[in-house]
Amino acid sequence: MKEINFTLSCGEGDYIQLIQLLKATNCVESGSVAQMAVSEGLVKRNGETELRKRAKCVAGDIIEFDGNRIVVKV
Repeated sequence: MKEINFTLSCGEGDYIQLIQLLKATNCVESGSVAQMAVSEGLVKRNGETELRKRAKCVAGDIIEFDGNRIVVKV
């Protein structure tokens, strides 16, 4: 599994929406692909399937999708 570290920037606030995170880390080609992946239950957040497309990912969250492990940091 490939690990990707994602650091929240000041402009984003304390969180990033799940579909935006998938796009920002180049795990998907577009927002529509990100939405489909979440809707189909292919994305895990902290070990549990996440079905909310706009779930707020905060520092400490670990997202797993398509062989990638995204660690959200501050």
